Order: sequence, then structure tokens, then C-alpha cells
Amino acid sequence: MGITGLILTVLWLGALGMTVFALIHAIRQRPDAFTAVDKLTKPVWIAILAASLGALLLARTPIGLLGIAAVVATGVYLADVRPKVDEIQRGPRW
Repeated sequence: MGITGLILTVLWLGALGMTVFALIHAIRQRPDAFTAVDKLTKPVWIAILAASLGALLLARTPIGLLGIAAVVATGVYLADVRPKVDEIQRGPRW
């Protein structure tokens, strides 16, 4: 396998974990929280994240076309949607 294969496997497992976390988070949220922060609806985000998970499982690498698209979609959810959905449900964190 070599060092390159090991690094790619660690990156793939990290991307897989990140996507599973994002999917579980999206499933657990209230549907009205997504529209309250002017984001796509809950079913659309669940479909995007499920497709990202499927793409990662199919590609078996985070650096191919499918893997990069999956990581970007998951990153958008975690960096943009998740904080706003959490804030609308819990209030500001200070």
C-alpha cells in the first residue's frame, strides 16, 4: 500500500466521517429551521449529503471527481448551513 495509499485512506476516512456527521446532523434538525435561515430545505440537504456519502463510498478516494464534489458539498453544509441552523434553534452562543 505504501505511504501514499495510507495517506489517501486516512483522507478518505476523514471525508467519510465528516459526511456521516453532517448527514446525521441534517436528519436531526427541524425542517422549518432550514427555511428560516434562507437555505435549501431539509429534504434537499439530506439528499445532497446522502448523494455525497454514496459518491465517497463509490469513489473510494477523496481526490477524484466524485470525492471532491462530495467533500465540497459536505463542507458547504458544515461551514454555512449547520452554524446558522444551530443558531436559529439555540440562539446566539454568547
